[in-house]
Amino acid sequence: MKYIVDVNGERLEVDLDADGVRVDGAHVQAHLADVEGTPIQLVTIGSEMHRVAVRRGDARGRYALWMDGYRYEVEALDERMRTIRDLTNASAAASGPRPLVAPMPGLIVRVTVRPGDSVEAGQGLVVMEAMKMENELRTTTAGVVKNVLIQPGVAVEKGALLVEFE
Repeated sequence: MKYIVDVNGERLEVDLDADGVRVDGAHVQAHLADVEGTPIQLVTIGSEMHRVAVRRGDARGRYALWMDGYRYEVEALDERMRTIRDLTNASAAASGPRPLVAPMPGLIVRVTVRPGDSVEAGQGLVVMEAMKMENELRTTTAGVVKNVLIQPGVAVEKGALLVEFE
């Protein structure tokens, strides 16, 4: 069985068969064993032995590994799933920071940014009133404001485009 494994952003091809393990075409002596009663596994690669703690991630094939004092983010998928995930990610890739849109209908109370302003992730951009409450709308990523499409006193509908980024 062939797996495509991403370790902290580095992609490896791992082939498991009757002859053993091949990593990027090179044969590797490897063995994995559980340490009974613990979440630790012993991994032997060549003549080196490592204790590894594994925690499942938020999606299929994703794991966090702790080995020798370091944390590794790993995604291990078979060829078919890797191809599907790559195609899905390529079609869903954003061309930049997502624009700020109104999460509900409301009245714009304040706008705290202008075109050309640099913003940090989590920074408040717009204050809108909805259902008699003021809500501060924040950006999810850092970026530069390209265009502010609203002004105080304007009523907006849910989904209205408020702020665009470069």
